[in-house]
Amino acid sequence: MFIAENDIEVRYAETDQMGVVYHANYFIWMELGRTKLIDDLGFRYADMEAEGILSPVMDIQASYKTPVRYGEKVKVKTWIDMYDGLRVIYGYEIVNGKGEVVTTGHSSHVCVKKDSFRPISIKRMFPDWHEAYEKNKKQNELV
Repeated sequence: MFIAENDIEVRYAETDQMGVVYHANYFIWMELGRTKLIDDLGFRYADMEAEGILSPVMDIQASYKTPVRYGEKVKVKTWIDMYDGLRVIYGYEIVNGKGEVVTTGHSSHVCVKKDSFRPISIKRMFPDWHEAYEKNKKQNELV
């Protein structure tokens, strides 16, 4: 399983009145993580969109463990938690400078035609992406 990592320094604008990162900003960080993962695998969302394909978020979830404040640094870890040729579930772990997990999450995506929003098969339309996702996704181990 491949894990992409990117560092983020918390900006003042990302915090709320309590001085902690506003909850919706974690979703932006997850998007940055997805983009980094795709880049690290040698692809670009922009190239897919240029071919008339979008990858909307179908579902997203975050669990907040510990607050993060302005000026702190976090690391966003992103991986392919599940992939079946049509749907992708990305996993996320956000860790603070002390190595503590501050947030975990998942987002579910399908690729669709821009004009109709009808789902497409990544396996058929983007065989290189399919191969990279199959090779780098989380392997479910039998217990």
